[in-house]
Amino acid sequence: MKKSSFSLIPFLTACAGEPPQNIGVQNGRLTPCPESPNCVSSFESDAEHRIQPLQASLRQVEQVLLGLDEANIVESGDGYLYAEFTSRLMRYVDDVEFLEDSTAGVIHVRSASRLGYCDLGANRKRIENIRGLLTQN
Repeated sequence: MKKSSFSLIPFLTACAGEPPQNIGVQNGRLTPCPESPNCVSSFESDAEHRIQPLQASLRQVEQVLLGLDEANIVESGDGYLYAEFTSRLMRYVDDVEFLEDSTAGVIHVRSASRLGYCDLGANRKRIENIRGLLTQN
């Protein structure tokens, strides 16, 4: 039995994937979504990828993320926050970014799956969940 348990370890850790190289702020914007449907961003214009920015401060967003077990804040500072979200069952990792736009008074968002093609709306649901938690505070 021990042998079969250990044989799952490489599979489960492989679900995390490698952190993306193109993450972060480029020319004052978050990286565009790929053509695949497993990404949403407030900088996108097409309905499949577009999501509204958050009406909150970056500090409020950070406080919400600190209360979520699946969130791990990787980077925070200079109006930018990057977190990794790990799914409970399969341990898939998604990359979620927040960029403060002080001129517009919003927080731009991008949430993307590291692996696969379709996420069954998980990234959109995640951002809408965060939006809901922000309105409760």
